[in-house]
Amino acid sequence: MSRATASGRPGAPGKARGGGEAQRVMVVSSPDAGAEESGQLAALVTGYCPTVESVRLGVCAFAARGPARYFGGEEALGSRIVEAAAAAGLGCRVGVADGLFAALLAAGPADGADPVTVVPAGGTPRFLAHQPVSVLEDTDLAGLLRRLGIRTLGDFAALPADAVASRFGEAGEAAYRLARGEQPRPLAVSAPPDDLAVSAGFDPPQPLAEPVVFAAKALAEQLHAGLAARGVSCVRIDVQVSWADGHHSSRLWRHDGLLTAVQVADRVRWQLDAATPGDADGAAGGGITLLRLVPDQLVRAAGQQLALWGEAVVPGKVARAAMRVQALLGQDAVLRPVRSGGRSMCDQIHLSPFGADPEPRLPAGRPWPGRIPGPAPAVVYPEPRPARVTDLAGEPVTVSGRCTVSGAPAELAVDGGPPLAVTGWAGPWPLAERWWDPSAAVREARFQLVTADGRAWLAAVRDGAWQVEAGYC
Repeated sequence: MSRATASGRPGAPGKARGGGEAQRVMVVSSPDAGAEESGQLAALVTGYCPTVESVRLGVCAFAARGPARYFGGEEALGSRIVEAAAAAGLGCRVGVADGLFAALLAAGPADGADPVTVVPAGGTPRFLAHQPVSVLEDTDLAGLLRRLGIRTLGDFAALPADAVASRFGEAGEAAYRLARGEQPRPLAVSAPPDDLAVSAGFDPPQPLAEPVVFAAKALAEQLHAGLAARGVSCVRIDVQVSWADGHHSSRLWRHDGLLTAVQVADRVRWQLDAATPGDADGAAGGGITLLRLVPDQLVRAAGQQLALWGEAVVPGKVARAAMRVQALLGQDAVLRPVRSGGRSMCDQIHLSPFGADPEPRLPAGRPWPGRIPGPAPAVVYPEPRPARVTDLAGEPVTVSGRCTVSGAPAELAVDGGPPLAVTGWAGPWPLAERWWDPSAAVREARFQLVTADGRAWLAAVRDGAWQVEAGYC
């Protein structure tokens, strides 16, 4: 077991927002888990604590104090969960700290082999102090802090509270409290208000998941309208599903008033993928008979920042159209681009299903030496287009192992098209990746070419063959 002992500004150790003893939170994280594995993980953790909150796919949390006392301490409980998950074929990490934010960081990737990280009670501010500001969910605020020379949460927490409020507003105040180790809310149980719950029955029972997911989107809009009419928002949402054979699934999902109707529907999809009895289409359970959404832990609505012209990030008409297409053709029928990391242009854009959390395939914040400098191309082809590059003598241009070019590029023919005169070129920029894995190894030399028709191309030569990866105009 590892115990975090990072030094830094202590802030207000051991105190939750508004005073009192800070709540101990345990997070179980398996970030690579799909919907089915995430459901298995949540069911496994429920065996140690009956009230488990699903933060996102593959990540769940619960109040650790009572279960830890029963199982002999936080470290012992974390080890039990890791061993049980490993026996079920699931890899996971466990983090324990004062508050959910710090526990999520403690359960994140670590250099050491120990899968359990326990931040001692009262030590959360010291643990957070050395964390980079990039761990904040507000990426715009994190970027602004870095430009101001504030690199760590400890630097941010050391600022005067009134200066933070005046300079960064309400979003900055919320991040400031997290950086100081203060909890915005506890993980606690409260009775859900029945009059705000929404439900939809299916008669006859619905054997397919997609129509139920589509109905969930309409229910979520109805739920949000009811909450807004009372000027409140919910911290969590309880998704309850019943099947004709008596099977029932109930799971708490973290909400904090930030989930759109599309995102709520997506979490219903994940829950159905994980909890449907028998085969994935639900027919083995006799079909789905009831879907119910219950708001949990009401708080005062603080509002949501809209786009410049008053629209949400994704307009409602677009979201409804995308959901209809997904209901007819499947979740992967509508994809949206997500900026990712990597050295090649194909790696830097990852397509994610609409409504899903836009997780990049590769971390975008790393330096990635060898990446082609900006500006970025306007078009990146899904599959590189074959090309032919010749010199003034009409001979193919080649690149040696020492990146020596056989001759200046004079003509470019793309995908069997007519040759275009090359009026300018730059390169080569070598790229060698994953040499230790023959099946995934990449070794190529990249060029930027400008042709007489005014277009610019990003081309590469690999194993003696030319291909065009992207176009600049």
